[in-house]
Amino acid sequence: MRLRKAQHLAAAALALAVAVPAFACAQEPVSSPDIRKEAGVKVAMRDGVGLSTDLYFPPNAVGPVSTILIRTPYGKDREYPYGGMIPMFVEAGYAVAFQDTRGRYDSEGEFTVRFSDREDGYDVTTWLANQSWSNGKIATFGCSYRGETQITLAAERHPNHVAAIPMAPSAAYDIGGRPWTAFDGGAFELAQTAGWFMLDSSSDRLELYRGLPVVDVVAESGAVGTDYEDYALSTPVSDYFRSLDFIRADDRFDVPALYVDSWYDFGVNETLQLFNQQRENALSARARDNQYVIVTPSTHCAWMRPANSRAGARDVGEWRLDFEDLYLRWYRYWLDGDDTRITEMARVQYYLMGANEWKSAEAWPIPGTEFVPFYLRGEGNANTRMGDGVLSTTAPGDELSDVLVYDPADPVPSLGGQACCTGMSTGAGGYDQSEIETREDVLVYTSDVLDEGIEVTGPLQAFLYVTSDAPDTDFTMKLVDVYPDGTAYNIQEAARRMRFRDSLTESVLMVEGEVYEIRLDLHATSNYFGPGHRIRIEVSSSNFPRWSRNLNTGMDNHATTEWAIATNTVHHSAAYPSRIILPVVR
Repeated sequence: MRLRKAQHLAAAALALAVAVPAFACAQEPVSSPDIRKEAGVKVAMRDGVGLSTDLYFPPNAVGPVSTILIRTPYGKDREYPYGGMIPMFVEAGYAVAFQDTRGRYDSEGEFTVRFSDREDGYDVTTWLANQSWSNGKIATFGCSYRGETQITLAAERHPNHVAAIPMAPSAAYDIGGRPWTAFDGGAFELAQTAGWFMLDSSSDRLELYRGLPVVDVVAESGAVGTDYEDYALSTPVSDYFRSLDFIRADDRFDVPALYVDSWYDFGVNETLQLFNQQRENALSARARDNQYVIVTPSTHCAWMRPANSRAGARDVGEWRLDFEDLYLRWYRYWLDGDDTRITEMARVQYYLMGANEWKSAEAWPIPGTEFVPFYLRGEGNANTRMGDGVLSTTAPGDELSDVLVYDPADPVPSLGGQACCTGMSTGAGGYDQSEIETREDVLVYTSDVLDEGIEVTGPLQAFLYVTSDAPDTDFTMKLVDVYPDGTAYNIQEAARRMRFRDSLTESVLMVEGEVYEIRLDLHATSNYFGPGHRIRIEVSSSNFPRWSRNLNTGMDNHATTEWAIATNTVHHSAAYPSRIILPVVR
């Protein structure tokens, strides 16, 4: 692990700045004349490092008050949504503590992603609870990194941490192989990970992502002193990631939590796993029985931004809930003891895309879900959507395999999907994949037109039988909803880097011509494939720049610049039943 010294001068701070999402910029200051603010209070951590904290107080409070804590790496003076939330919370009678995390902006110390988050969160909670104006009740709030700092604090089980609203917190969760959601099946999430570390002003992101070696792309953007190189050069499971403050499978919790995430976000499945782990590993009935999750159809933290009925280019209807009312009712119940009836809502509330309606359940996966295999079929010509690839619930017999030629110099371009912080206008959400499906290096398998609609809600996985003439390559998959007019919207995606097919700790190269069964994790979704629609699967060997290109040489894909062309084969027969398993809710 390499720790970097914080930079506090303006020019140096810019050089270290991570790529801040648009919703975290353009600060509109808290302007209510009735709100009292104490700016830049240095709260000492156990090692003496002072973290800069802005404190906001309700003007007419009688006696000690509860506090809502928000911890951010993006600069507390830069973030409008949280500035926008602060007046609402303060006017509701709460103090708000808005803190720069260690080594960021006005805080002292050194910044490394997921380093000291647990201890720092615990220490500031203790400090807040001990203030003369505090009643000892601390709640937490925030999306993305600010959601992540909530669950790392929750895992420390501070007795004064009484309620949390962790939104899109999945990047703090690592139960093996997806630390900081920077990998997927061993493939490196290039655009998301490099994009986060690059300078805000980096203009031509795609050109930067194309650079080789991959380990240098962030430095080429002008950003210095980041952790990016550690991510790019580590295996998905490594001592480096084990040394950091990620949530693990054996962590236990003791705080009621209201989770929020979205189907076009990068870690929605991990958020749903966190929801389950908080229930299963809870220390008390109070925590176990008070975990809730809401999943919207949007992209990363989009419910924090002005209303938009689209996720990317896909119209997903009028899905907005009154989130501000939900937040306040949650805090009123746990901080004030008011009977807001918030705990009477369903444990799981999810938006069914396609049907464009809210649904609910008491558990995840949805009780009664049937996991149905859909098999890849065809006679050896599945290349492009004009080919003969078929997706069917009938298992294959003796069929010819499909072959694609993957050239790292001409990868399949990413268009939408589940990502954040890429700096690209089409980096996340649903988009028409029809043009991509005309490429010869994309195998396309399509169902018959549906007579009746199918709700697909839950975790997704696929199994492929593959061979290659390369010692290492990738296989990617995309689940697609084909509308009656032929528009083909991406629903979920997955990748498998073949050197990590058996283990995410050590790489094992392939033997030419050997058939391998691989599993692809398509995470989770909720989509209604309506009457007249078709279900489609795309299989290829690249999705760039979402995932870094496999250079097909067997060498380190991120430290080398040479590549080779790979001929990759997907088998589908009685002996090799390649398939996707869809969670069907009747």
